[in-house]
Amino acid sequence: MDASNDFLPLMGTDYVEFYVGNAKQAAHFYKTAFGFQSLAYAGPETGVKDRASYVVRQNKLTFIFTTPLRSGNEMADHIYKHGDAVKVLALMVEDATDAWQQTTARGAVSYLNPITIQDEYGQLNMSGICTYGDTVHLFIERKNYKGVFMPGFRKWETNYNPLDTGLLYVDHCVGNVGWNEMNKWVSFYVNTMGFRNILTFDDHDISTEYSALMSKVMSNGNGFVKFPINEPAEGKKKSQIEEYLDYYDGAGCQHIALATNDIVATVTELQNRGIDFLKVPSTYYDDLIERVGEIDEDLVPLKDLGILVDRDEEGYLLQIFTKPVEDRPTLFFEIIQRKGAKSFGKGNFKALFEAIEREQDNRGNL
Repeated sequence: MDASNDFLPLMGTDYVEFYVGNAKQAAHFYKTAFGFQSLAYAGPETGVKDRASYVVRQNKLTFIFTTPLRSGNEMADHIYKHGDAVKVLALMVEDATDAWQQTTARGAVSYLNPITIQDEYGQLNMSGICTYGDTVHLFIERKNYKGVFMPGFRKWETNYNPLDTGLLYVDHCVGNVGWNEMNKWVSFYVNTMGFRNILTFDDHDISTEYSALMSKVMSNGNGFVKFPINEPAEGKKKSQIEEYLDYYDGAGCQHIALATNDIVATVTELQNRGIDFLKVPSTYYDDLIERVGEIDEDLVPLKDLGILVDRDEEGYLLQIFTKPVEDRPTLFFEIIQRKGAKSFGKGNFKALFEAIEREQDNRGNL
């Protein structure tokens, strides 16, 4: 897409907000395990009476963990239905009002009409629309705001500040939707947000002996924001997408891919801090160089850590996936390092999905 014709110019992911049962503990976990730093807090002490929110940051990654302080509201209902989960994929824009007008005029359902919030550090404009399931996109306009995060938040300083793990920014966020709903949501991103479908994987690309899924990768005009959309496909047994939909109780954000410039160092540190990763059989590495060509990295640490490699016409990538980070087999994370490649690891799908199926089988859900 010609950027000059992009009616919804996005500058990247502003933040990801999770609705969780205990925001204080969730923030501590992401600091300890993933290396985020304390940034901001909102709650009764800052004039916000219905929730507590802790904001953590690592390089260009910002996560918010929000807990309702009472029952009988959207936040509490979201947690009861979905468990701890992604609620908001917030996007950076130059003009939050225009973003809302452009998308709602094209059929998007409004979640938040344009508002301006302000404090002594300036003003911040925001608006929002609904996407798949109970997930929403907020449009955040920060150009006139100089505070630590946004009005209603104060700086959150702690004595406990573990070192970061080299995570840099959101590479992409993947949504799981129900049977035969992928094309509906692909159309949503094309028609209401001006995205384009840059890659398609069908059940021949993504299948094992037992299960399959379909996936389409949606990208905005400048490529800063990518949202792959998955749906189940027919197989002998239950796919990972079906398991997600069952336990999440509907469509939602399946995983967030976090970029690093040194995946070996990042994954080593994450493992040392207790993050569990999916492992593929060691035979995956026997013919790796024949499959993907020469790479800069030493194969031994890749094999020890279980890091996967794939190549496209523009380069190669290294990737690995955590096990679910919640009690429900729902949300997980991908760690990705791109060495030129713009694709999503098609060559790894079979090995990866077989690893996921082993975990499903352990849970009795295959």
